[in-house]
Amino acid sequence: MAMRIALLILALATPVVYGAQHVVGDSQGWSQTADYATWASAQTFVVGDTLLFTYDSTHQVDEVNQAGYNSCSSSNAIKNYNGGSTTITLTTAGPMYFICPTPGHCAQGMKLSINVVAAGTTPSGAPTTPTGTPPSTVASPPPPPPKSGVASISCNMNNLMFGFLLVFVTMFAYMG
Repeated sequence: MAMRIALLILALATPVVYGAQHVVGDSQGWSQTADYATWASAQTFVVGDTLLFTYDSTHQVDEVNQAGYNSCSSSNAIKNYNGGSTTITLTTAGPMYFICPTPGHCAQGMKLSINVVAAGTTPSGAPTTPTGTPPSTVASPPPPPPKSGVASISCNMNNLMFGFLLVFVTMFAYMG
């Protein structure tokens, strides 16, 4: 009986890690004033992360293919989102494209292209040192973006819970 309880407690105390949430456009949100190419280049998108689009009633979010992105056309949109706040979970690795279907907005820069990488992989395109070139002449890659606080808080809470439950199981084992 005590062994079953101990195993159940250990299973419940297993750390849970959540993906990062990327607020599209940061404080500017999904609007005509943000530079999404620059914003996206500073992010690393991993399967399991989420994109949070926040926007007003004059905007929407259409997920499109590359041709729709390049031509600012949502006639063959994969998905359409509206309502002012949209969370999209990144479920597969590869490129994803988003545009605002409001006439003229995409052409004015309201479009986002991202590349989602599989969990546990390093994004391609990292600088390499050409053969024969001293490392000092090659720029260092930028530091990785900060991790989401959600994952570290979740792990810390799980560690605290695990410690509490471990003490509880130990007391229970000695008492009964």
